[in-house]
Amino acid sequence: MPIVNGVPVTTPQTSYRDAALAIIDDVRGLKERVPNFVIPESKAASQKLARAASVPQQFVDLTELAIRNNEELTRGGNSGQDLIHDLSSYAGAFAPVADELEAMALFIRHSVRSARHKAGSEALTTYALAKRLARRPETADLAPHVVDMRNALFGPGRKSRRKSKPAPTPATPGSSSDPTQLSPVTSSSPATPTKQ
Repeated sequence: MPIVNGVPVTTPQTSYRDAALAIIDDVRGLKERVPNFVIPESKAASQKLARAASVPQQFVDLTELAIRNNEELTRGGNSGQDLIHDLSSYAGAFAPVADELEAMALFIRHSVRSARHKAGSEALTTYALAKRLARRPETADLAPHVVDMRNALFGPGRKSRRKSKPAPTPATPGSSSDPTQLSPVTSSSPATPTKQ
């Protein structure tokens, strides 16, 4: 720690927000470093590319060889074996970069979920302790905090997630409270239907 005029100078610690914003800036800066970088114009853009993009590499290599050996397959312009070779090399080199970025995104999402889990567990433990302490006379001043925490957790007016069972309805004379119980057979209601 540096000392200036006999007073230690402390450097402020970077906040998580500042660190995250710096990483986001770095990730956005990667776009400029990736050659042939294309932003999809719609959600369906990747689906439109899927069929031709999924042909096996061996097929692409064979067409490249066929173009090299047969000039009549060269269509002029930007097509040809050099273009196919260049695009295949690009795809082979940058596919692992995408895999690594996707893995990094998964790991960051897991880290975020892990942090939220730990914070939530600590909060639930504190809530359980506060509920118990609020019942004691010497710590009854915690009761309003418990109410606020309960409202934030379950919504206002609810005590918990458990739903109370509805009260049973009283049976009326002549009706059965058990829906599985069959009604008695009378002469006006035959037990078996009559054939016609």
